[in-house]
Amino acid sequence: MTEPQTAATQPLLSVRNLQVSFDTPAGPFSAVRDVSFDVAPGETVAIVGESGSGKSTVAASINRLLAANGSVSGGSIRFEARELTALSEREMIALRGAGIGLVPQDPMSNLNPVHTVGAQILEALSVHGRGADGRARVLELLERVGIPDPEQRYQQYPHEFSGGMRQRVLIAMGLACEPRLLIADEPTSALDVTVQRRILDTMTELTDRTGTAVVLITHDLALAAERADRVLVMYRGELVEQGPAGSILEHPQHEYTRRLVSAAPSLATEPLVAEPDEEPSGEALVTVSGVGRRYALRGRARGQEFWAARDVSFRIPRGRTVSIVGESGSGKSTTAKILLGLETPSEGTIEIGGSDLASLRGRRLLAMRRRVQPVFQNPFASLDPRYTVAESITEPLRVHRVGDRRSRRARALELLEHVALPAEVLDRLPHELSGGQRQRVAIARAIALEPELVVLDEAVSALDVLVQAQILDLLVDLQQRLGLSYLFISHDLAVVQMISHEVHVMQRGRVVESGTPARIFSAPQQDYTRELLAAIPGASLEV
Repeated sequence: MTEPQTAATQPLLSVRNLQVSFDTPAGPFSAVRDVSFDVAPGETVAIVGESGSGKSTVAASINRLLAANGSVSGGSIRFEARELTALSEREMIALRGAGIGLVPQDPMSNLNPVHTVGAQILEALSVHGRGADGRARVLELLERVGIPDPEQRYQQYPHEFSGGMRQRVLIAMGLACEPRLLIADEPTSALDVTVQRRILDTMTELTDRTGTAVVLITHDLALAAERADRVLVMYRGELVEQGPAGSILEHPQHEYTRRLVSAAPSLATEPLVAEPDEEPSGEALVTVSGVGRRYALRGRARGQEFWAARDVSFRIPRGRTVSIVGESGSGKSTTAKILLGLETPSEGTIEIGGSDLASLRGRRLLAMRRRVQPVFQNPFASLDPRYTVAESITEPLRVHRVGDRRSRRARALELLEHVALPAEVLDRLPHELSGGQRQRVAIARAIALEPELVVLDEAVSALDVLVQAQILDLLVDLQQRLGLSYLFISHDLAVVQMISHEVHVMQRGRVVESGTPARIFSAPQQDYTRELLAAIPGASLEV
């Protein structure tokens, strides 16, 4: 019989035999089965696994934030010796934020669109009686998580931020009350490597200074290896392996863990496309010439202008992948929106297939939209919450009057197989899917019409490494079979190196360096490019 733990040695968080179930139209679904682990004060524990493995469900169970149809059906969750499953909702409200902080995965659905960013962070402080001198504290938090011009950004709304900057706001909210346990659910999946390093350094500083423990939910194995003390590997709702980060990732014992490690991309990974000896030539499907976009600022900065992109020029040859990399707010997504016709350029021109985009109207514009399809960074915002997966995937087919109802559903099933989703998700709604599953649905919808150009804005950043590898293989296969062209926007330089024929580096709205992946990543000319490469977490993972 083991000796009872003393207060000094008791874990901060103790999960025992956790089971989580969801009520579905098809009956109860067991999402988590018999999961047990401890988290000590000041310890960082990473939970890794593919999308749908149950890692985010475990995190939601700890904070009692499961969906309405979900429940803890067995086991125990103890935080500071208090049984969380037995607490009232009022007690949990008092604990959330102050005792257990949360950084959720999806920034747009977790920020209120009608309140300013500053007001939302201030609310997180005020709920726990820490609103005194709140504005100064909010500005400090915004600066700590890497948001430039915090005074100006304080009074802006979530839609005025890039996806990565919205994620940083959620991180500021999670850190606001300096909780004793921070649950970070994919906190850096939307962030470029430089900001990612700054955010994770901030989390490490908080842990060292206050003894705060971190439960890090991630699909990034290099990140887990670099930042976690211990790693838990989940697969299909079960905990299949756990131990020190180094031993788990350098000497994995379980077959699934070995598959995860071998699939993790790095700059040493063999490219998926044959890279040209020099910058791609040939017929251009898209020509971007001197494009820029400026916005008028509000509030105290009223009357001033902000250039999100300026003098951007590049071409996308047919059948090629052109990538844009850069930190959040560098102008990558603004450039993509202009190319898609979702934003009007303040300067410059875009030609697609020889036609000036600005001159297209009516049927010609509709025809162009069939030729150019997007995959956005945030799948929850790009999928209608009232549409089933089948309705979302077949929507472009309906709009362009392709096929009948039966053939469209058959096409949807085929596309689900392409993006590694089971047929049973066809009639589910977006909120019933994980973040990675929602992104796969968005990719399936984008390729439904077999377009000429697909604009992929952080299209694989939410995916675990196994599914990411499948999607990248799929994109390359489609490109080879159909002659597709891609504009691939990403902060993941290892992925960009694998799939690109040409790379453009953007900083503060401008292209600062261009070239083939081999030249950009092996002999960068700009200090900024070297900074991006130096910030990549971890080293190459090898079995």
